[in-house]
Amino acid sequence: MSEECPVEDKTVDQHDTLKYSLLGPSLTKSGQANVDQSKVSEIIYNASKGSKFFNNEETRDKNLTQKIERILQKKAQLEKLDLASDRRRADDCIAELELTRDLSQTVVHIDCDAFYAAVEELDRPELKDVPFSVGKGVLTTCNYHARKFGCRSGMAGFVAKKLCPQLIQIPLNFDKYTSKAQEVRAIIVEYDPRFESASIDEAYLNITAYCQVNDISPEDAVQQLRREVHEKTKITISAGIAANAKLAKICSNQNKPNGQFLLPSDRNSIMAFMRDLPTRKVNGIGRVFERELGAIGVNTCGDIYGHRQYLSKLFGEKAFVFLMQCYLGLGRTQVQPAEEYERKSVGTESTFGDMSDPKELREKLRATAEELEKDMLRTQFRGRTLCLKVKLHTYEVFTRQVIPPKAIYLADDLYKYALPMLSKLEQEFPGMRLRLMGLRCTHLVSMKKADTMAFFGFKRKTTESVESGDRTISSLSPSKGKSGTPNNVSGDDGQWEEWPNELLFEDAERQEREDDLEELENLSQEIDKRRHHGKEVVPNPTPKKQQEEKLEEEWWDCPICMRPQATNEKAFNDHIDLCLSRQTIRDVVQENVDPSTSKARDQTPTTGKRGRPSNERKEKSGGRGDPKQRRLCFG
Repeated sequence: MSEECPVEDKTVDQHDTLKYSLLGPSLTKSGQANVDQSKVSEIIYNASKGSKFFNNEETRDKNLTQKIERILQKKAQLEKLDLASDRRRADDCIAELELTRDLSQTVVHIDCDAFYAAVEELDRPELKDVPFSVGKGVLTTCNYHARKFGCRSGMAGFVAKKLCPQLIQIPLNFDKYTSKAQEVRAIIVEYDPRFESASIDEAYLNITAYCQVNDISPEDAVQQLRREVHEKTKITISAGIAANAKLAKICSNQNKPNGQFLLPSDRNSIMAFMRDLPTRKVNGIGRVFERELGAIGVNTCGDIYGHRQYLSKLFGEKAFVFLMQCYLGLGRTQVQPAEEYERKSVGTESTFGDMSDPKELREKLRATAEELEKDMLRTQFRGRTLCLKVKLHTYEVFTRQVIPPKAIYLADDLYKYALPMLSKLEQEFPGMRLRLMGLRCTHLVSMKKADTMAFFGFKRKTTESVESGDRTISSLSPSKGKSGTPNNVSGDDGQWEEWPNELLFEDAERQEREDDLEELENLSQEIDKRRHHGKEVVPNPTPKKQQEEKLEEEWWDCPICMRPQATNEKAFNDHIDLCLSRQTIRDVVQENVDPSTSKARDQTPTTGKRGRPSNERKEKSGGRGDPKQRRLCFG
């Protein structure tokens, strides 16, 4: 009996970790505080047991458990060593990071409350007092009545029905949500024209300048913003106000729904706030990293300091720095439009029923290449590296990549270089059956043409890409990989752009969530091909003041000299008259010139390389006597 107990205990522990994993990526969503999560996990466990999804989750859980065992073994070895030097190095790192603390900015994170559900309630008021969800195969979101039963986004629809039998499930209407999101954006752009969309229903704002110009406190400004959004769109939003984006994101979840939370911008308040904060509450720490940290005793951000000497050796240098930033409550203060972030990759993938016929697989590869070409043309990029991703019917995922001799974007080239990778996989896995295929281009090269008119100073130059000391996220939400490896070249030294640790981990955690949602879609057997809606990068609306200025700064092209002129009708007509009279005078002079006084070179003009008279070329190009040409400058 004594020998069997540990085995039984180990089995129970494995099932406990698996059940926790099955709770999904939305465990920390608001409205879950009073839910019996053990009951929810038990229902999900029993509902999915025996399915391919369950078997895959079980394998992933076992692999993670084995990884954690290796981490604990390594930690046990480290505990026997003298790590005084590592502790000093960690303290030096903390001191250096402390010098980067910026408390001068006010960053706000706003998040619409149950956005899709709230939009649906506007059209169907009878839904306000009953539990309902948006999305049938997989819950995209659900209202707060449904959340009391444990329902949440990313959950399979039939599982949600088991938790809440009276749950009403309604289909998605993306056009409606996009339209409402634009209404909200049109309001928040007045508070920060350079706000950053994190998704269709959340955004970061830096309201430092707004508060200074309008002599208003951050708390009052956000209260005013929330009130204005509700009055004009009938949507409620929650907000977090803090010294940086990381803290603002955490704070926006404190008083949900329809509330706001201000974290004072002083070091003591920030350190006290982070000390008892569970690690999972930090954007960038998902289920996997949470379990790894919890295994070594790091359950709150305050616990990080006591384990600082082990972190770099157990999790790597980037994770070490990221965790130190979490402990100190540090984060980026720069907020900028999502389209200004350099894109890391462009890709597309699709899930389908099990497919094994070689001809069908090639047809699917061709269709995927054509879809990727559309995305490459839309985003105006070519890729130096092409990646192929496949998922077997066993849920095993494999990726292969190739570096073509040139940057590519056309479907023919994408298919041409992807086909050998697919053929090689067929050799490695004879008779392989796929349920997912995707193509992705990385190490991107822009195809956008330079703005010549802006270069010559004729109109305002729009910023396509700006240097950011913090990141470039596609993220928006452009697609991101788990590794977080930068894929864009920037700078004159030709090196790959380096992302800060904070955003690398946010990308990894976001990818973990997306993978989880995909698995749940497979479980639900109802695949929503548009599930990534809301993650596209949408340019910020133009503030009303800038719209007026833009009208004033618009240019009209002169039909004679083709140079842009101010949008003043009288001045424009005067300029055209001048151009016409100048040409007329030139023609008259040319016709009435006295041959006897003309020089020989005027009578017999010299010819250029192509036989055209050189003086004719000067006239057509404007010549030195063109007054407009003299006014050109490159400032």
